Amino acid sequence: MRSLPGWRALLADPRLFCALGFGSGLAPKAPGTFGTLMALPLFLILQPLPAWVYAGVVLAAFFLGIYLCGYAGRWLGVSDHGAIVWDEFVGLWIALFLVPQGWAWLVYGFLLFRLFDVLKPWPIDWADKQVKGGLGVMLDDVLAGVMAWFVVQATAQVLA
Repeated sequence: MRSLPGWRALLADPRLFCALGFGSGLAPKAPGTFGTLMALPLFLILQPLPAWVYAGVVLAAFFLGIYLCGYAGRWLGVSDHGAIVWDEFVGLWIALFLVPQGWAWLVYGFLLFRLFDVLKPWPIDWADKQVKGGLGVMLDDVLAGVMAWFVVQATAQVLA
């Protein structure tokens, strides 16, 4: 396993820079949470887009993430190194797709996504253990995002 890149190496390699969440994955504690926090400002830029454009951006970010996470895993020598947080970006963006307006909903979606990502209920746990490489890194967070999305949307329907 290679040690984490310094800022100079991170800035010199755009693939590592993105895979490590613009540096948020370098946090010494809870890099996944810091990566998810870093994804929030980008979500605020994406949120006003038409739903089909937002979905297209997230889909493109997913496929890009397969490459980025696979590259970073090979570079670090660990397939799903904790510093790789691009998957958290995409998972959060899925969880917050068409979320109702308001900070409370953003916090709720954020917390649900982190909960599913950390606890890894089935099928997230299965994907985390069975699917390897860049796709494996991305897939468990996508599933956590989908599960969080369902809970957010169901809650919104109940409260409507």
